[in-house]
Amino acid sequence: MLNKNVLLMAFLPLAFSLHAQTTTNADLGKRIRLIEDKLALKELIDTFSILADQKEAQAQTLLFTENATVETYRGDSLGTKLVGRKQIGEVFGAFLGRFETVYHINGQQTVTIDGDKASGTSYCLVILIGVDNGKRIKTTFGVYYHDEYARENNRWLIAKRKSTFAWQDQKTLGQ
Repeated sequence: MLNKNVLLMAFLPLAFSLHAQTTTNADLGKRIRLIEDKLALKELIDTFSILADQKEAQAQTLLFTENATVETYRGDSLGTKLVGRKQIGEVFGAFLGRFETVYHINGQQTVTIDGDKASGTSYCLVILIGVDNGKRIKTTFGVYYHDEYARENNRWLIAKRKSTFAWQDQKTLGQ
């Protein structure tokens, strides 16, 4: 009986060690997946902004699910509601085409991930330079986005976006 107890005591730490290592490896895998997802969602938002700056509205639409919705607010007032890639591309293209320069500066972003769905908020400064009555006008907007994301075919896409243009500043630029 003593020999069995001695053997049990000798192997017990090994059993706990193997269990702890398995748990740690599983947790590590989950943590790595979470980090990868957060990086992919940050890249999604940055790619959206870069494509806007390049006035590539049709390429931007591919960052949305097929039936995505985009609501744009000025403060609390709904300005537009777009449904589907086709409408999003048409409206984004017409809007971006009005400016000679489009420039986004992305800031902080938070996301919550639940499997193949996620939600998040991101902040952005949007600078638009266009011509109005022969004068170059620079308009700067403070914008925040409340997004819902969906993972489709192993790729994160925007399923719903609520864009809030919280404030704006406008200046005439020197010639």
